[in-house]
Amino acid sequence: MTNVLRKIVLPTILAILAYGFWLSPDFKAIAAGVAIFLFGMLALEEGFRAFTGGSLEQILKRSTNRLWKSLSFGIVTTTIMQSSSLVSVITISFLSAGLIGLSEGLGIVFGANLGTTTGAWLVAGFGLKVNIAAYAMPMLVFGVILIFQSAKKLKGLGYIFAGLGFLFLGIHYMKEGFEAFRETINLAEYAVSGYPGLFLFALIGVAATVIMQSSHATLVIIITALAAQQITYENALALAIGANVGTTITAILGALGSNEKGRQLAGGHLIFNVVTGFVAILFIHQFKSGVDFISAMVGIGESDYTLKLAVFHTLFNLAGILIMVPLIGRLVHFLEKVIRAAPSQFAVPAYLNESALAFADTAIEAVRNETLRVYDNAHEIIARGLSLGRSDMFSEIPIEDVIKRHSRALAFDLDAAYERDIKSLYGAIITFCTRVPVEVQSSHELSRIRTANQNIITVLKGVKHLQKNMNEYINSDNAYIRDEYNRIRSRIIRVIRRLDKIGSGNEPDVAVLSLDALKLTLEENATILNERLERLIRSHHITADMGVSLINDSNYSYEIIRNLISVSSNLFHAGARAETEAEHMIALEDHEISSVLEENAK
Repeated sequence: MTNVLRKIVLPTILAILAYGFWLSPDFKAIAAGVAIFLFGMLALEEGFRAFTGGSLEQILKRSTNRLWKSLSFGIVTTTIMQSSSLVSVITISFLSAGLIGLSEGLGIVFGANLGTTTGAWLVAGFGLKVNIAAYAMPMLVFGVILIFQSAKKLKGLGYIFAGLGFLFLGIHYMKEGFEAFRETINLAEYAVSGYPGLFLFALIGVAATVIMQSSHATLVIIITALAAQQITYENALALAIGANVGTTITAILGALGSNEKGRQLAGGHLIFNVVTGFVAILFIHQFKSGVDFISAMVGIGESDYTLKLAVFHTLFNLAGILIMVPLIGRLVHFLEKVIRAAPSQFAVPAYLNESALAFADTAIEAVRNETLRVYDNAHEIIARGLSLGRSDMFSEIPIEDVIKRHSRALAFDLDAAYERDIKSLYGAIITFCTRVPVEVQSSHELSRIRTANQNIITVLKGVKHLQKNMNEYINSDNAYIRDEYNRIRSRIIRVIRRLDKIGSGNEPDVAVLSLDALKLTLEENATILNERLERLIRSHHITADMGVSLINDSNYSYEIIRNLISVSSNLFHAGARAETEAEHMIALEDHEISSVLEENAK
């Protein structure tokens, strides 16, 4: 479908442009101004991308944990970046990776709509009042020099300067073009009044924004055309409404490579802008009266229609926020109900998608969250493989009572569960890791998450080895061998519960010390077990074959526990960033644990 549209729309646009160039030389200036402006937008977005790594995750978490913060974040970032498109892409990426929730994402998008109005104020209040091209030239010179620097931040700063320079230059050419174009053709003669004109020009605004994928560019064209009296004030208002609705195309296109969360955000963005646009058209006369009242209060001239357009643009976007924010809970419920993940008999990745690859933070967090899903699924398999219930394994019920409740072996196909719930996700994680940005692939953080995945797979292999003998011996009439295998089950449950508490704690350094204590306990228990096994065999309470099986399965259980501890160490603290390196520096290695045990034995 997309290819068909491209084959139809692109030649049509090129044909219209060619006809416009033939019709009027002044049209070339307008078209060149639009092209330069759009190129400036691309350069500006590229520049800001250089500053999106590292601390962005922490900034987002701190700035979006309340709805008012999400709105403020959207307003401020869009005002700074002058690109609601980039803010939408960033929001979809972070939502897809699980860094923020849908409510927070909608808050950012709503705020971005209000933030984008600052562009209209800058153009109407500054861009048309001075010779803006004079500011563009120095910015382009400094920008190009910085772009050729090797440092990422300097290069990003260069793109920002160059982008601003091209924006200013594009506005200048559009302004000059429309003023010259007026002498050839007066587009104001084609104005349409009343509601037919409102709906017609709103559709034109939608189409223009969809084609250029930039409401900023559409607004600049509207403002410069209005300043040159090529369109009427009323038609300019309708075009602005259409541009606001058309800007959702960027979010929709960005969501195509996202998961259901990204698509839900794009749907919410579309609903917000359509409702806002419909309300603006329906109450257009009330909005115009409001604009006149505000303009008179702040000293905007009665005939200064460009600044009045900026007031209108701000006013109806603010009205949209006031209407939709109280309904955001219902909107989230509606979107989650309507837009769902496609059902599958095998586990399907929830976070690994094209949107998550856009930034280093989102790529790492997507892998981490997907690994948490693998770990969550693995807990079910571990519980069932040990003939336990998952809820009991994580409950506050005493472990002895849990073992009594599940005293008989359960039939469970571990291989089938692995194929269904683990294998596809693990394969997707491996593939995704090969596609993350180059600088991320070699990071310690991603390396630890990969190790955590390998630990999980090793744990499941250990449970599979345990399952055969365990199912036989927990049903045995020999109370001694039955008790020993129940001890193995108890030991694993105790460690899983302890790790669950460590993983949910808020003090990472204490967590590492707790893991070290767990490692020491593990080694001490291994020594005690060997002594007990020797006594059981010498006293003929168990056979030599039972003893061999128990020794092997005890080793499997300790390997399971070691890898569970490693998962906790590598996975749950991988997202801590600044704390992570210090944690791993103070964590005890295996040879250090052996030294501690030797000291304790003396």
